[in-house]
Amino acid sequence: MHADQPRRRMAQNYLLVWVDFNFDEKDKDCQNTLMHLRHVVNDINICTQPDACVEFLNSIGDEKAFVITSGSLGQHLVADIHDIPQANAIYIFCSNKSRHEAWTKKWSKIQGVHTNINEICEALTVDVKQYDQDSIPMSFVTVRGDTSNTNLDELEPSFMYTQLLKNVLIEIKHK
Repeated sequence: MHADQPRRRMAQNYLLVWVDFNFDEKDKDCQNTLMHLRHVVNDINICTQPDACVEFLNSIGDEKAFVITSGSLGQHLVADIHDIPQANAIYIFCSNKSRHEAWTKKWSKIQGVHTNINEICEALTVDVKQYDQDSIPMSFVTVRGDTSNTNLDELEPSFMYTQLLKNVLIEIKHK
């Protein structure tokens, strides 16, 4: 397994696992693919064996992983990783899309079969943004009837609000 550390740091609580028997750091295509992926994710982990991928996913605690695998390797690997909670989404990267589309339909975490890295980066960008939005903790304050006993300064610490919202809520309280 190889962990790639990019120059640019992004705050995130997920990573990417690329599973490929034929990964070669010196290969220009692999370097180009990594360059494209770095525009979307911060941590890229390379596994050249399926067992290393399973072991890695089971070792990352609460982090979530997006997994890219080839079609032929994926046919066996997906069954091993689909139920691992850390595996958030799986992308199939292959040269023959029609060959792999049928078997991928039965796995809900598979986000598509892609024939080029640009397609994967586009799908990954959408899924990462959705994951980020889903991960934002939210709290709500409701105003019902008499709010004279409500102290807006005693909200739980995870509730984030702007000064403008606080002022609006205070005005509502005094009406």
